Amino acid sequence: MFLLAAISLGFLGSFHCVGMCGPIALAIPIKDNSFIFRLLGSSIYNLGRVVTYFIMGLLFGLIGQTFAIAGFQNILSVTLGLLILVVLLLPDLIPRAKQPKFITSFLAALKTNIRRQFGIHSNSSLFFIGLLNGLLPCGLVYMGIAGSIATGDIIKGSLFMATFGLGTLPAMILVSLSQNLISLKLRSQIRKAVPVFIGTMALLLILRGLNLGIPYLSPKIINQNGNSKHQCCSKKAN
Repeated sequence: MFLLAAISLGFLGSFHCVGMCGPIALAIPIKDNSFIFRLLGSSIYNLGRVVTYFIMGLLFGLIGQTFAIAGFQNILSVTLGLLILVVLLLPDLIPRAKQPKFITSFLAALKTNIRRQFGIHSNSSLFFIGLLNGLLPCGLVYMGIAGSIATGDIIKGSLFMATFGLGTLPAMILVSLSQNLISLKLRSQIRKAVPVFIGTMALLLILRGLNLGIPYLSPKIINQNGNSKHQCCSKKAN
């Protein structure tokens, strides 16, 4: 079920990505402007993004696994869900603090490196543009990170982020081929659905953390010798 949530978040969110990252996808340096070369170039570029998301999933899945081993997985899941709801429903309550200098320096270096890669017309440069682009700030990526942490497992966390990235591929490849293939009306309609889906995801995180013993939605988590296990809904033997 967590993979379904991941690919749905990626697919619905990709129409937000079209607006944010579309200019990069349209401008990627491809030697030949034919359909085949643009398809190949777009695929390589987007593969770079998916690889970055996969690595993020490993790191944040490890964080979630650490919380799970410590017995705080339920608390973490509820906290993440509540934070997402607050950001979604009451964005004005979140203080807009000035970014620390190391973050602004990192982002400046990141954008400089992306621009440098645009001057190199090769498949490797397309891949590196995708890798670096995956590190740019994005609210939907933050949602994916929250989901990977909530899995409480390094493998599931990496799969969650990779699947999220795969979900963005159809729209991102289409916009690379032609920005007119996805109508403005369709983009607008799906963008309206994104907050609903994110809110649903937040509620599922909260429900999961409440440990209600509901199969798949809120399975009972039992901590045994430092290991967290989901209690199955199998029938008890007579």
